[in-house]
Amino acid sequence: MSQPTHTRIRMFNTKDTYPNQTLDNDLCQAVRAGNTVYVRGQVGTDFEGNLVGLGDARAQAEQAMKNVKQLLEEAGSDLSHIVKTTTYLTDVRYREPVYREVGKWLKGVFPISTGLTVVALGQPQWLMEIDVIAVIPDGWTPEA
Repeated sequence: MSQPTHTRIRMFNTKDTYPNQTLDNDLCQAVRAGNTVYVRGQVGTDFEGNLVGLGDARAQAEQAMKNVKQLLEEAGSDLSHIVKTTTYLTDVRYREPVYREVGKWLKGVFPISTGLTVVALGQPQWLMEIDVIAVIPDGWTPEA
């Protein structure tokens, strides 16, 4: 097997994260390839698998952004490096509460953003999902 060109952050198998589905996929929560960090779609579930905000899209967005922040930090990055977001909503009426919450986390960052309304996400209780791409500036080091 060849040497990987990227760093995998928080590897997992879908049989553990989706016990109600017959899946067996090896994935990770984030990947750092050079100075670019790709963060998997984050929802209102913490890293222990607990849903935060059942029925509350804003609360789910808050948890998703906590996850994004933590994953970026684990990759040696931070929220200020985000260049693109993609947000998925299961109902267009969630747009304002979700975007207001995400906006609090990304104030002054100015990423490009794509928003989609979809029929469903991976689990029926998930109301929103967000994935991001971040680019770490050359020479940047995290604050201690």
